[in-house]
Order: sequence, then structure tokens, then C-alpha cells
Amino acid sequence: MQYTYDTENVCSMQITFRLDGDTVHDISFYGGCNGNLKAISKLVDGWTVEKIERYLKGNTCGGRPTSCADQLAVAVRKAYDESRA
Repeated sequence: MQYTYDTENVCSMQITFRLDGDTVHDISFYGGCNGNLKAISKLVDGWTVEKIERYLKGNTCGGRPTSCADQLAVAVRKAYDESRA
């Protein structure tokens, strides 16, 4: 299923991805550091929600309490939890 997440407190405005069970695919960030976010999207494609959280959750950017990578972890967990409800 395709999901869209509106980010908070980061340069990217939105993240879209496809969730197949607990596996995440086709991640796209809109806005933000284009090259870095394309790389993150390629690196974590096919990872589970748990693995994305383990590696990316809590990552910060500058003085912000979050980052685009952290927001991805938040987004995939939210989508997964909603899909299981």
C-alpha cells in the first residue's frame, strides 16, 4: 500500500513510500538535501520497519531534534501501525 507522510521540523516536506507487510519500498522525499535523501532511499529500500527504526530513529540534523532520516523512521512506523489496526 502507498503512504504519504507530511514531515515536521525538517527541510523535506513530504515522504512517500510503499509498505508491503513490514517491508518498505519506493521511498521518495520531496524537498530537503536531494542527493543525500536519494541515497538513503536506495540504501534502505527493502528494509523492514524495525530495521529502519533501529538504524535511523533518533538521528538529528543540526540543532533540530529530528532529521529526514528520523522522520522516515517515524513515518514507516506510523504507516505500519495503522495498517495493523
